[in-house]
Amino acid sequence: MASFLRCAAQRSMLNCVTAQIRTAAFAYIRDRRLLQARSAGKSAFYMAGGKIDRGESPEDALHREIREELDATIVASSISELGVFEAPAYGHPPGTALHMTCFTGELTSEPKPTSEIAELRYFTVAEYADMPDVAPGSMMVFRRLQTLGLVD
Repeated sequence: MASFLRCAAQRSMLNCVTAQIRTAAFAYIRDRRLLQARSAGKSAFYMAGGKIDRGESPEDALHREIREELDATIVASSISELGVFEAPAYGHPPGTALHMTCFTGELTSEPKPTSEIAELRYFTVAEYADMPDVAPGSMMVFRRLQTLGLVD
């Protein structure tokens, strides 16, 4: 309730966070393009990964989510933390913030969509930015990877 009252007193609701979603995401790059996944029933493409369960580390959540979404395993020795990205949580009520720990790495096999994923697609920064629905957290990762010279 105190969080709500602080938000109600603010002039701009853009800075008002009433809930936070903690996720682990995988930045998988192929041919200078970043893999994005579209869940069944959704229009936007997101980073592969998902919510971190209580008591789970971001890296443990990453391994679980990649098995569940991409039917693949990450090569343990290849994992590197890209960073933590905070943005409005796309597709959630206003005031919901995304706290996304993002990793890079290699897979032991070609990613394949599982039953919860409708489509996998690789994007350049411009291709993703031109989509009708763009997740702010994904766009932040695209920009970071572009700055590092890893994606076009």
